[in-house]
Amino acid sequence: MSVDRVEEAPDRVEADRVQEVADGGGSEPVVLAVQTTAVTYYPVAPGYRLNVRSGPGTGYPVVRVLPEGAKVPIYCQTPGTTITGPYGTSNIWDNIDNGEYVSDAYVNTGSDGYVRPRCG
Repeated sequence: MSVDRVEEAPDRVEADRVQEVADGGGSEPVVLAVQTTAVTYYPVAPGYRLNVRSGPGTGYPVVRVLPEGAKVPIYCQTPGTTITGPYGTSNIWDNIDNGEYVSDAYVNTGSDGYVRPRCG
């Protein structure tokens, strides 16, 4: 599989992938198109190192700490422990990777509500 096109815009990465497969029997090549993947990255509040937890709440262990100036993808969002941070008070937790969650109160999504589908 090859990357046909990659464009970067502020906080957004888009990639189209097209793969050609020839059957070697002299017939027409088959073209397979894979769905475009677009991921938006959201900035963490300036001046904060953000705990990443294994679940949506402070009762879950910290699995790593994001450095100041980090940007995170949000794959889905889910309710959890209510947290007060620089962007208000929220019970929304952002899933940024498999088994990794951060409080939405520390992520600048531009909204007080859900901006991505609910997890699960």
